Amino acid sequence: MKLRTFALTAVTTLLVLHLGATQADEQKRYALNATYKEECGSCHVPYPPQLLPADSWRSLMGGLDKHFGSNATLEAPVAKEITQFLVSNSGRGGQNQATGAKGPTLRITETAWFKREHRDGHDGLSASVWQSAAVKSPANCAACHREAGEGNYSERGIHIPRAK
Repeated sequence: MKLRTFALTAVTTLLVLHLGATQADEQKRYALNATYKEECGSCHVPYPPQLLPADSWRSLMGGLDKHFGSNATLEAPVAKEITQFLVSNSGRGGQNQATGAKGPTLRITETAWFKREHRDGHDGLSASVWQSAAVKSPANCAACHREAGEGNYSERGIHIPRAK
């Protein structure tokens, strides 16, 4: 009887652990620093820091005066806090891995991972989606990932606007 109870408990525990891990994987939710979310999220989706390596985040934060054509300069303590958050939660990988260019990759859309995940034909994604009025740009994560602003990139939450 004790062996049967032990076996049942072990199986139940493994099942709960598996379901919890599966749910966590499916949610693909990323922790977001409140300052990062407020400052960077006021202009665009606060991208998950894991999508770029530390050198890329350092370079990006060091050039906020020319941030993709805009001046996004922050006060020094705020920039320092955000930089520390991004670097400490950055992804692994080489800085030139995506483009082969000199210097760190600054655009998530130029990384090998992004290109692989969003390749033409993958999950019904076509080149026309990027030009649709609802999407406009590959950098507009929230057009398809409805909860991207909250750090949720779950595949269950994807809704790809259809080109008209």
